[in-house]
Amino acid sequence: VQQISGMLMKLFQRARLEKPGQVDPRAAEFTLSLLVAIYDRSGTGYIKTRSAAAALIALSGDTLLAKYRAFFQFYAVPDGKAALITRSALRSLLTDLNQIPAIVGESCTRSCVEIAIHSCFHGVLNSAIVEEKFLSWLRSEPAVLLWLPMCYRLSATKMVSHQARCR
Repeated sequence: VQQISGMLMKLFQRARLEKPGQVDPRAAEFTLSLLVAIYDRSGTGYIKTRSAAAALIALSGDTLLAKYRAFFQFYAVPDGKAALITRSALRSLLTDLNQIPAIVGESCTRSCVEIAIHSCFHGVLNSAIVEEKFLSWLRSEPAVLLWLPMCYRLSATKMVSHQARCR
């Protein structure tokens, strides 16, 4: 938690320099509190860096495709010239991501994670998949992660301005 706290302080200091007046001075503190609530409910003082990164990626304002590519980069394992997502890595990713909606009572069972893994690897003979297959599966909006594109769309609509007037 201390290491993540330091990283968040640096991240938000840089953000404040790039966007003066737009970043709350307590952003690092609030974000750390959220990450602790999500990933350290028992108060061990330990959060996996990769889990924290997954949450920050998921909650970022980036595009869905950029988020999906970042998930691949963080969870893929190197295999010669390419990187691949194994079933185990996908299980870790889905478990980490599903802690986010669980904080507001929208948890997913372990069986729905396994169903998602099975759907991702459907028709795949290898023990791992390439980035394109992973991205294609995520673009199909699997039920286990339906909250992620929904949150993205909600956040994107905040910027929409209609010039219509109602009576």
